[in-house]
Amino acid sequence: MSIEIKAPTFPESVQEGSIATWHKKPGETVARDDLLVDIETDKVVLEVVAPADGTLEKTHKEEGETVLSNEVIASIIEGKVIDTAPEIQEKIENKPIAQEEEKIASPSARKLASEKGVDLKNISGSGKDGRITKEDVSDDGVNVVNKNKSPALAETQIDSMPTGERIEKRVPMTRMRSRIADRLLEVTQTTAMLTTFNEVDMHRVMNLRTEFKEDFSNIHPGARLGFMGFFVRAATEALKRFPSVNASIDGTDVVYHAYQDIGVAVSTDKGLVVPVLRNTDNMSIADVERTIAEFGAKARDGKLTIEEMTGGTFTITNGGVFGSLLSTPILNPPQAAILGMHSIKERPIAENGSVLIRPMMNLALSYDHRLIDGREAVSFLVSIKEMIENPAKILLEI
Repeated sequence: MSIEIKAPTFPESVQEGSIATWHKKPGETVARDDLLVDIETDKVVLEVVAPADGTLEKTHKEEGETVLSNEVIASIIEGKVIDTAPEIQEKIENKPIAQEEEKIASPSARKLASEKGVDLKNISGSGKDGRITKEDVSDDGVNVVNKNKSPALAETQIDSMPTGERIEKRVPMTRMRSRIADRLLEVTQTTAMLTTFNEVDMHRVMNLRTEFKEDFSNIHPGARLGFMGFFVRAATEALKRFPSVNASIDGTDVVYHAYQDIGVAVSTDKGLVVPVLRNTDNMSIADVERTIAEFGAKARDGKLTIEEMTGGTFTITNGGVFGSLLSTPILNPPQAAILGMHSIKERPIAENGSVLIRPMMNLALSYDHRLIDGREAVSFLVSIKEMIENPAKILLEI
C-alpha cells in the first residue's frame, strides 16, 4: 500500500517552506519514525519522519523547492521487507555513466578536470545533490592531483599549476537567512529606531553568582546561575513601570500588553532565533535560567518549534558572549524595544571620591521613537542599571 507523505501544517504566521535536505532516496528502505526530510521555514527547520516501515517510492519535491502547508512531498510503499519499486532501482542501477557525469559536474569543473587530467569518477562533489564544483577539482591544487596521479606526475602537475588562485563560491541564502535579512531591512525602513546607552557595575551580581552558584545548581536541577536570569527579572520589573516600552504599533493603533513575554536571542548555525519566555512576571530566576538552557539545547539541535519563537513583547540579546563591547541592536518587529548586553571589562570608575576597578558592562537600548519618548527610554534603561547594581531591588520589586 502506498502512503502519501505530506508537509506539516504550518501556523498562520508561516506561509510556506522549502525542502532543505532529503535524508532518504527513492528505493531506500525506511523504518517507522526514520527522518525523511528537513523542511526549512523562515523561522524554524521542521522534520518529517516516516509514518511506517517500508520503501521510499518517490519524492515530489527536490531540495530547494517551495513547499506549502500539507502539500504531498513523497510516498512510501508500506511493508516490512520491500522488493517493490523495481523500476526505481533499475533506473538507478542502469543510469548511463556519461549522463551521470554530465549531471553532477559543473562545466567549469569538467574544464578544469580536463586540463589537469583528473578523473571525475574519483571525486566526491560538495555541491547540491553531490554536484562536483570547480573547488572540488582544484582542492587547493594539491590533494586531487595527488589522489589521482602517480607521485612523479603529481609533482610535475603541481609545479606547473598557477599560484595565487582566487577561489569564490556562490551559494543561495537559506530561507531562514533570507527572511532574517528581509526583516532587518524592513526595520531600518519602517521604524524611527534610536539607541541609548548606559553602563552597569556588575560586581554585586558577580559576587552573588560566585557565592551561590553551586547551591543554586544543587537546589534547582537543570538551571545554572548566570547573568541572564537577573537581566530578565530586571527587565520584567522595568517593563511594568514603563508600559510603552512593552507595547507595539499595529497600523495606527498602539497595543499595550498587560503581560511580559521576553524573547532571548540565540545564535545558531542557521541564523539568529529568538525563543520567547512567556509570562516572565511569574518566573523566578531559576525558572528563567532553566528555560533558557532548554531553549539553547533545542536551538543547537534544531528542535525549536514555531510556537516557541512566536510573539514576544520585548527582546534581550547578549553580544557579550562573542566579545562585543558595544553595539546598536536592531528591533525585533513588531516590538518597540530591544536590550543589548555586552562583554564585561574591568575599568576604573569613581565612587565616593575614590577610584576603583570594577567589572563594567555596556548596555544598549534600541527603541522605536514613534512610540517611546527619549525620557522613557533613558529612564527604563536606568531602572535596569539600578536593579542590576543592587540585586536586592529585584527581589523586593523596588
